[in-house]
Amino acid sequence: MTLAVFFGCTFIAFGPAFGLFVFTIARDPLRIIILIAGAFFWLVSLLLSSLIWFIAVKASDPRDESLQKGLLIFGVMFSVLLQEAFRFLYYKLLRKAIEGLVALSEDGCSPISIQQMAYVAGVGFGLMSGAFSMINLLADALGPGTVGIYGDSQLYFLTSAFMTMVLIFLHTFWGILFFHGCEHRRWWEITAVVVMHLAVSGSTFFNPLYVGSLVPSYLLMAAAATWAYMLSGGSAQNLRRFLLCLRSGASPQPGS
Repeated sequence: MTLAVFFGCTFIAFGPAFGLFVFTIARDPLRIIILIAGAFFWLVSLLLSSLIWFIAVKASDPRDESLQKGLLIFGVMFSVLLQEAFRFLYYKLLRKAIEGLVALSEDGCSPISIQQMAYVAGVGFGLMSGAFSMINLLADALGPGTVGIYGDSQLYFLTSAFMTMVLIFLHTFWGILFFHGCEHRRWWEITAVVVMHLAVSGSTFFNPLYVGSLVPSYLLMAAAATWAYMLSGGSAQNLRRFLLCLRSGASPQPGS
């Protein structure tokens, strides 16, 4: 049973992201480098926010439960803001990288666009975030022990896997939205990304009422996905052609 939980949660949490990596990133060495660098930037932001939270906890009274809860909320919100700050720093770094690639290319064009960089960087942020969210849970899923034996929810591992999956997708879409906002100086788009990130992270405080965190997160993911799709040049007509497996310029056959 423990192996079934382990592999099931692993495939739920990382299966879709692994598919994105295999089909859209793995064949391009430059994209792999951008993904790894993005994961590193997220990791540094986590390290700094963890250090600040650790110092705050050690400097406070551990017997004061309300203070400890407040510090936990502060740590989560501060971590979100720091992640978005490092996303902005990564954008600035990639912008410089594009200028260097253009200068070195023979045709004066970059081999990768800023939109593609935004997507790959978002996947990097999401994968590293998901890894840190699930790695300890997956280790515990191997046992020994039975989830919910003392009356707690038996859906803990399953809901954690679905939450990890949505966070990976959200980071991907947030990367596209954030980079687009930086590129076109639309600061309200950047603000929207930060607000959505704060909302999703704050919703986890409803746990173990998992409906209070999963439902809002998936609704925000749908909104962010639609927004990112439109900013990337997508349209309802293109989506319809994709769903109907139509080629550009072709028309549906009668009765199809």
